[in-house]
Amino acid sequence: MAQRWPARLWLVRHGQSAGNVARDAADDAGHDRIAIEGRDVDVPLSDLGREQADALGRWFAANPAEERPDIIIASPYLRAMETAKLFRAAGGADEDEPICCDERLREKEFGILDGLTSLGIRNHLPDQAEFRRILGKFYHRPPGGESWCDVILRLRSLLDTVSLHYAGRRVMIFAHQVVVLCLRYIVENMDERTILTIDAEGDVANCSITEYHFDPTKGRDGNLVLARYNVTAPVEAQAVPVTDDPDPIVAARG
Repeated sequence: MAQRWPARLWLVRHGQSAGNVARDAADDAGHDRIAIEGRDVDVPLSDLGREQADALGRWFAANPAEERPDIIIASPYLRAMETAKLFRAAGGADEDEPICCDERLREKEFGILDGLTSLGIRNHLPDQAEFRRILGKFYHRPPGGESWCDVILRLRSLLDTVSLHYAGRRVMIFAHQVVVLCLRYIVENMDERTILTIDAEGDVANCSITEYHFDPTKGRDGNLVLARYNVTAPVEAQAVPVTDDPDPIVAARG
């Protein structure tokens, strides 16, 4: 049977965003709301986030061509697209390599929790705070938003597309913290407890690498095998500060 997975798959969380910075400021000040204007989809990278994306690209540029992606797919959110473009501009991929935008990689949608800190949710929407405590983040779906299960559903479709069109290729995905974790859940056939334990151990760092290699000996038809998770060495190698700020809605991810 023909190989159905990419030869290499990298998952990259976007660089530090202005939303990450605003969330930290709101938390430190004990505010109910995060000072972000406009839509979450339009939140850009911070200056440090742009440095991180450039550092990641320069690190990959120093590697042989067969160690760099030849397919780039990104969330449509501005911070993810900016990360992908800066990565490519720094030599992480060929400059004429298109960036495929796929809305299934978008950030988890927070619905009525959007823009609130954990404190704000407890103060303004105590019923939702209680529902989430009972159900857990994996199953809790705030009104107008998504649970982790909802994100996983759309990502299963995304991986079907990747396996159909990019088998044997070297694919890099630029997305968001919950997306990286949910993709791990699917690829590694995890259960709820396992992925939430990984999540509880620490945030996915901005511009960190999670990497899979295809192993033809795994399973009946071969499978992707985790090579490294949440590695920040490329950013550190360029002497750029590493950040692992939670996404703006901290209550949605704990």
